[in-house]
Amino acid sequence: MLTDPLERLHELRAAARGGPDPGADARQHAKGKLTAHERIALLLDKGSFTEIESLRRHRASGFGLEAKRPYGDGVVTGWGLVEGRPVFVYAHDFRVFGGALGEAHAQKIHKLMDMALAAGAPVVSLNDGAGARIQEGVSALAGYGGIFQRNTRASGVIPQISVMLGPCAGGAAYSPALTDFVFAVRDISQMFITGPDVVHAVTGERVTQNELGGADVHASLSGVAHFVHDDEESCLADVRYLLSLLPPNNRELAPVVPADDPADRSLDAVLELVPADGGQAYDIRGVIEEIVDDGEHMEVHAAWAPNIVCTLARLNGHTVGVVANQPAALAGVLDIAASEKAARFVQFCDAFSIPLITLVDVPGFLPGVTQEHDGIIRHGAKLLYAYCNATVPRISVVLRKAYGGAYIVMDSRSTGADLALAWPGNEIAVMGAEGAVNVLFRREIAAAEDPDAVRRDRIEEYRESLVHPYYAAERGLVDEVIDPRETRAVLCRAVAMLATKHADLPHRKHGNPPQ
Repeated sequence: MLTDPLERLHELRAAARGGPDPGADARQHAKGKLTAHERIALLLDKGSFTEIESLRRHRASGFGLEAKRPYGDGVVTGWGLVEGRPVFVYAHDFRVFGGALGEAHAQKIHKLMDMALAAGAPVVSLNDGAGARIQEGVSALAGYGGIFQRNTRASGVIPQISVMLGPCAGGAAYSPALTDFVFAVRDISQMFITGPDVVHAVTGERVTQNELGGADVHASLSGVAHFVHDDEESCLADVRYLLSLLPPNNRELAPVVPADDPADRSLDAVLELVPADGGQAYDIRGVIEEIVDDGEHMEVHAAWAPNIVCTLARLNGHTVGVVANQPAALAGVLDIAASEKAARFVQFCDAFSIPLITLVDVPGFLPGVTQEHDGIIRHGAKLLYAYCNATVPRISVVLRKAYGGAYIVMDSRSTGADLALAWPGNEIAVMGAEGAVNVLFRREIAAAEDPDAVRRDRIEEYRESLVHPYYAAERGLVDEVIDPRETRAVLCRAVAMLATKHADLPHRKHGNPPQ
């Protein structure tokens, strides 16, 4: 009879799931946090989770560890489904050793990541751990090294998503930083290399955990967090939505979702959304919502570098990445943060065969001593490198203006865009007419009896000669000037036409992008 062994199995499983003592769940809930299994249940399709190594225990000794050998060793690992597609997941169990990573704990994660890479499926980490397990010394640190190595090996091969649901200090912060996307939850998520106590001891500064590395800090200041939420439920729901937009790996395409939104829908509203005056601000998100299916998109890094918008959406059912200058923030200029933000987004889309749509309305790079000294040349080159290196379908649309080097960087025809489109009224030039006239005719204007009249005449002359909407089209640098209301229809047809695009890069181990 197998009754007795079965009873023993169920007892062990219950012990592993129950935590170190009967009050463990209540203590976790008292912190405003869910347990590891509760989080996994929210992330995955109901009943789809298969756990592995639930009975794994550490073999360390010293400092009382030999008397504390809980099952699972502080991390839950396994796989399940999100909208019917396989996803691998590991979740730190804060109830056990505070979720701290030891040798056995790390080996469980290593095995899961190896399985995910072999299966070609995404990995989601639910992070709620106190860093390396001090009692295990260098063995714990080596465990992090194995995770970092696998993060790097999987980069660009399978999507990797980190969800911050508790403290993440020291070396533990680097695995999320190596992944594609980081989600954070206000009040419970913290990430930092050195905590408040160390900061105070070294610098004398007093700071709370949230002030140092809370969700909003990393969403708006450091750029470490891509998405921030008020609670775990909405956070994990958005992780599911993000996964629905992505392919499982770099050898497959993102799933196509039949669209009820007509591909040829006229965008009448954009005529009112976008002012004709190139100096007048507007919110580019309104234009994006008009273009994409059902107005739905998932903006990445919404609170960081707001002068550029990077977002994932669908166009006639196909996932696309949209990069757009944001005239509502810093007039849409490119600066260091915007260049870095867009460069990494472009690289991600290229790695996973997601077509790129670039909406251009850029007056140039942000001028200033600080920008120059902090390396705008080097950082701006990251975006240029990312676009030039991308082999996915690339379509750019100049909405109003595109000046100077920023025009070239924003996926211009000359850097390899497959299609370069423009709205009528666009201005593509080295600089705006006013600035150009001040440089070219400075002496003539200064010597004139009526400087204002001469300046006006020269501005009009410059516009008619070099900045009129069809100058670039006449020279083949714009493939077509389109009616703004036809933008969605043209983009849908273009994405379909380019779906079979194939482009080879020169053989090389890897490039050496600007840092």
